[in-house]
Amino acid sequence: MAQTAEKPQAESRLELLNEALGSGAFLQIRRMLNGLPPVDAAHLIESTPQKVRGVLWQLVDTENEGDILQHLSDEVQSQFLRHMDAEEVAAITEGLETDDIADILQQLPDRVIREVLESMDHQDRVRIEHILSYDEDSAGGLMNTDTITVRPNITLDVALRYLRRHEELPAMTDSLLVVNRNDQFIGSLSLRKLLVSDPSVTVREIMDTEVEPIVASMPARDVANLFERRDWVSAPVVDDNQLLLGRITIDDVVDVIREESDHSLMSMAGLDEDEDTFASVMTTAPRRAIWLGINLLTAFIASGVINLFEGTIEKVVALAVLMPIVASMGGVAGTQTLTVVIRGMALGHISRNNSRWLINREVLVGLMNGLLWALIVALAASYWFNDPLIGAIIAAAMVINLITASLAGAILPLVMKALNIDPALAGGVVLTTVTDVVGFMSFLGLATYFYA
Repeated sequence: MAQTAEKPQAESRLELLNEALGSGAFLQIRRMLNGLPPVDAAHLIESTPQKVRGVLWQLVDTENEGDILQHLSDEVQSQFLRHMDAEEVAAITEGLETDDIADILQQLPDRVIREVLESMDHQDRVRIEHILSYDEDSAGGLMNTDTITVRPNITLDVALRYLRRHEELPAMTDSLLVVNRNDQFIGSLSLRKLLVSDPSVTVREIMDTEVEPIVASMPARDVANLFERRDWVSAPVVDDNQLLLGRITIDDVVDVIREESDHSLMSMAGLDEDEDTFASVMTTAPRRAIWLGINLLTAFIASGVINLFEGTIEKVVALAVLMPIVASMGGVAGTQTLTVVIRGMALGHISRNNSRWLINREVLVGLMNGLLWALIVALAASYWFNDPLIGAIIAAAMVINLITASLAGAILPLVMKALNIDPALAGGVVLTTVTDVVGFMSFLGLATYFYA
């Protein structure tokens, strides 16, 4: 219900914005943008063409720029950041959390990043440099260094008095992180326990020592899986020596999950997950042209296979009519398997121990569906062209292609992952080529054998 209520509200805001732009009511637009929560203002800005965005950004008050900027996509962020100098970037990021500042800085050239860091105070600079030293798609790149730590030997009363000295707690604080004298992580103290326990007991007596910290080098996707399985709100991040570096909070993990979802969806069309809906023609066309060129190359390969059997097709015209059926059925069956396997890999369900079982399962599924639909297509083709032989040929070709498609759909992602190739991006094109070539080759090859 919340989503259905939110959508009309967002659309209503966009309509009001467009009406105000059309009438030149810039004062009204300024009040609207600066009166909205930053995430909603960012949504409005992203929902407009590039030329309009520049106008809207000029109407955002300086004190709100950083809060809005952190909620924009990377591509839209870079559109605004490229027009700012180091001092402006440092000014708008002041007061943001260190992980959000690091995300913004990563959109800038190295020279500008150095200038921005030099303009910061020493403590902030050290924290951000620490985050920037890690890959942005790792736990270290996601973490926030703003943490509250306590020692295990103090009493809860001392811990509570220490907390009261803070003006506010860091966002998403659900526990205090317990460290030893060397700042190594040894456990966590839940705020729920802290507030209801006897103030005279020590932290050591009630802290949770079974919390598994996240190693800074862990990939962001694996971090998201851990949060999902264990229902975490936050989690400590450590280096290889258990030295506490910071913590990751659920809001950053939600961003990872959304980006992974966008990546899976956009990769199916050969596009980047940060693709801007309102990017210019000159920006969008070249990106899509590359993938269209790759697809054209694979189409030529399939056409080359068909050309090998030109003589047979001229003799039996029905082959030209039925060819797309074999290739299409193989493509769908292969895509089903490919999607299941890529999803399983993303969730961390697939390993060497169970991959063989999964491949065998998919081949058997392909065989069963191949036999079922081969029978149906054979009967239809035999009746249509009054030729039982062509029905038998297309049935055999369909079984061959569906088995091949299922096998390829299961194996391709595993092979690509081993070669450090993104299966979500390249798997579909390779699979289509395999199913087209095998489908045409088996169907036209069998027809040539029996009709020649």
